[in-house]
Amino acid sequence: MKKSISNIEDNQSFIEHLDALRSTILHSVIAIVLLSPLGIYFAPKFIDWLISISLPAEMTRLHYFSPMEVFIIQLKAGLVLAIILASPVIAYEIRKFILPALYENERKFLGWFMLLFIILFISGVAFCIFLILPLVMNFSAGFMSESLEPTIGLSNFVNLASGLILAFGIMFQLPLAVLTGVKFGLVEVKTLKKLRPYIIVGILVLAAIFTPPDVVSQLMLGIPTWLLFEAGLLAAAFIEKCNNSAD
Repeated sequence: MKKSISNIEDNQSFIEHLDALRSTILHSVIAIVLLSPLGIYFAPKFIDWLISISLPAEMTRLHYFSPMEVFIIQLKAGLVLAIILASPVIAYEIRKFILPALYENERKFLGWFMLLFIILFISGVAFCIFLILPLVMNFSAGFMSESLEPTIGLSNFVNLASGLILAFGIMFQLPLAVLTGVKFGLVEVKTLKKLRPYIIVGILVLAAIFTPPDVVSQLMLGIPTWLLFEAGLLAAAFIEKCNNSAD
């Protein structure tokens, strides 16, 4: 009888967790959907702004090659903007899902975790927009000559920009992942140091997955991510030292 009651309670707890996860995903999707009209509204201006800060003087304009291409691209750009705008809501929903399973001291860390998540995501997006995209476009313009003139499509540019923006936003979370792993005892700093060569290879593989198939974009994502990993490692070593001192 006791075993049967325990099984019922475990099943109820599992169902409650599934329901909480469903609510988290649903609310996040709803936030993106509700913000999509705003993202779509600002998408043309956002695309024009990206073009103005990314294209060198040699590239005066982009091109489109089908009647509906611009409209579809604006929808895609609007969705990316909606995801960026919804990131605080998504972070809040994740926090609400995790919170009940944590102790009091872990809940305080979670608050800082969410704040750092948003800061790092926005930093990754800004780093990509203001530095990486102009570098990539200037690199492309460097191949121009009397016999070579670029005809870059709007779709190519926006797909490149959208992919890189989201990739940098995600990959900039690496220091946070390192800090969290060390904070909750999932991994030690000395283990991460031993695994450094494999982690660097993993970073380069992820950079290759998240970016277009060219070495320049991959290195521009991989190198900053590696530096962020090293920064996270230094911060994690400090936290581990403080934890040891407290013990």
